[in-house]
Amino acid sequence: MKKELWGIAHIYSSKNNTIITVTDLTGAETIAKCSGGMVTDSDRKEGSPNTAMLAAQKVAEDLKNKGVVGVHIQVRAPGGHKSKIPGQGAQAAIRALARSGLKIGMIEDVTPIPHDTTRKPGGKRGRRV
Repeated sequence: MKKELWGIAHIYSSKNNTIITVTDLTGAETIAKCSGGMVTDSDRKEGSPNTAMLAAQKVAEDLKNKGVVGVHIQVRAPGGHKSKIPGQGAQAAIRALARSGLKIGMIEDVTPIPHDTTRKPGGKRGRRV
């Protein structure tokens, strides 16, 4: 009996871009990766759900060729003092991975949230325009 090969899909989704990286279970070795900029020409479309879906399909195809049958998903937003909510490409990427025939293990949010908050750029009086 051959052992099933699983990976971890790290989905970083901000307002401007979606980056999908799939590693082995230790997280040490990258199996496949794709971003919004690799599938579209215009910068304004990099963070869109359609682009995220295309990137996820490209990654899923790559994974199937390498014999990966399932993935655990880790979704990440910019975090820190930036947005703590993932961009609109995250959900589209997860759906595309599920529809491609890959098994989905667990889905978790790994956005870095500071407990005392890092100081925003701009100084005491804010950004002067």
